[in-house]
Amino acid sequence: MVHKSWGAGASADQRHAPGAGPARGDATLSRLEARAAERAASAQAREALRQERRRADAELTASDPHRAAEQRRRGSGRKDIVREQRDTSGYTMVVDRQRVRALAARGASIASLAAAFHLPADEIEALLAERDAGSPAA
Repeated sequence: MVHKSWGAGASADQRHAPGAGPARGDATLSRLEARAAERAASAQAREALRQERRRADAELTASDPHRAAEQRRRGSGRKDIVREQRDTSGYTMVVDRQRVRALAARGASIASLAAAFHLPADEIEALLAERDAGSPAA
């Protein structure tokens, strides 16, 4: 058996509350229409602000691209900053003999070590040969 609060077995006039006539439906409908109008107005305002920001960004990019890149909103990292390449041609490479030997022991080729340390391959071979000559015999 079904309880009468579920609406089964009750007459049509008993199912609705006394104030639940067509006036209540009109109020709900007007409230929904007002909310939809508010949402549309706020969407238009957001779009106007977005277009204004885009226009300002375009003007800034045209006038000063470096400053525009600095001020641009980014998700993560600083990938879009305009950076100047540093000239490292005058830098000296400190060759750590132990590191070269460790890399060779791990399987690095002589050509790759020569490229990494900016040395000729014969110097890398000589450096590795020093280790073999200086190591005690087993």
